Amino acid sequence: MSRSGAKRIVARIAVWCGGWSSAAVTPHLTAPMLGAATAVIVAGAIVLSGTPADAKSSYESSYGFDRTWNAALRLVRVDMGLKVTEKDDQNGYVLFEYRSPEGGAKATAGSLEVVRSPDGDGAVHVLVQLPSMPRYHEQVMVDALARKMRQEYGDPPIRRARPVTPDAGADASEP
Repeated sequence: MSRSGAKRIVARIAVWCGGWSSAAVTPHLTAPMLGAATAVIVAGAIVLSGTPADAKSSYESSYGFDRTWNAALRLVRVDMGLKVTEKDDQNGYVLFEYRSPEGGAKATAGSLEVVRSPDGDGAVHVLVQLPSMPRYHEQVMVDALARKMRQEYGDPPIRRARPVTPDAGADASEP
């Protein structure tokens, strides 16, 4: 590198850092630096402001916790032939090694969770997560579970609406 090239680099760094000015630093050298700095800042803002990947698919099952849990576990173990690494019957989750049916030899971690309804006897929420895979793999599992439930148990039971109890607040009429 020539001596004049080194001086230009030093001058650019000085301008970039907002330091001293030099006669060697001219406006035509600072404009490209400003453009490059702006491009880097804009690119960084775009990358950092992106939303994180939230890959998970879910299914609302009207069959209740026990039936849904048993069908989900059979789907993972028997129907799909996946290796279960951890399961908890009481809390309703299973961790497994997922292998893509598209021929992927590498196993990735996956989870299936059956969440009880707040009232304890209503519909349950099934959540499938395969963080390393595209979302459609999760949706295929959810669809397979819904199909399995319908085939094995028939149409989902109809949920009865709970009677609405009147408010006993300050405006309630006395009997």
